[in-house]
Amino acid sequence: MHISVEHGDNYATLHLRGEFDTYYCKKLQEEIDALAEGGVPHVVLNLRLVKFINSTALGAIIKASKSLAARDGRLVLSRPSSFCRDIIEKVGLDRVVPIFDSDEEAAAGLFAGKQKTAKAGEHAQDEDESSVLFTPVDEKRIEHFVKATPRGKAVPPAHWTGVGRMSSLDEHGLRFNWNGGETALEPFAMGQLLAIGTELKVKFRLPLFKHGYCDAVATVSEVEERGDGVKIGAAFTQIDDKTLAAVRQYAADLKFLKDELRKATGR
Repeated sequence: MHISVEHGDNYATLHLRGEFDTYYCKKLQEEIDALAEGGVPHVVLNLRLVKFINSTALGAIIKASKSLAARDGRLVLSRPSSFCRDIIEKVGLDRVVPIFDSDEEAAAGLFAGKQKTAKAGEHAQDEDESSVLFTPVDEKRIEHFVKATPRGKAVPPAHWTGVGRMSSLDEHGLRFNWNGGETALEPFAMGQLLAIGTELKVKFRLPLFKHGYCDAVATVSEVEERGDGVKIGAAFTQIDDKTLAAVRQYAADLKFLKDELRKATGR
């Protein structure tokens, strides 16, 4: 990762580019310390060109924010990439270090203490890092419930995949929400398709720990119908040791970050 410094009026903007992982945490803190010791305790962290960030790096941002606050300064984030924004909001880091949609707004926010909320879809991404891809192992369930797309085309069972949004993940299984996608199914029918006991092939991401999708087989253990879809809980029944170790590390990373955030916010 490359870090460049742009000085403004009583503040500085650090532009980060590349992958922000454990190796660069010390370098970031050195830049922050150098600015603070030089009388610049107000810093904008521009993450527009950061395509990957891990839990240790997020912890480093919390540490940098604390160190600047101890010097009566402040740290804010500007223009995070879709990947970074998704992770930052998922763990709640934006409650401690505000996000702004431009460097100018971030600079003003350093001193005004106001955060601008992005409009819906402003940071949408083609491939959602929270996506859970799932397919019932029994193709007959797909044939019965998912007969056609809204365009009227038949859906080959072997090619059908549902896309949900993950709400939680640990070594035992995962939970996700599904709004039916293009199936036009009502929540009741979604619940029947994904009834308790249904075996699913699932793919999910561990954005803080591992690139790409992880594969597993899980059995539906919870189904909750909602107004706009269903919430599904599924327990892992087949998952390789490497993926399981990654899931455990991911869960530990999230716990660490949430603990750090609680300390930082006092909540």
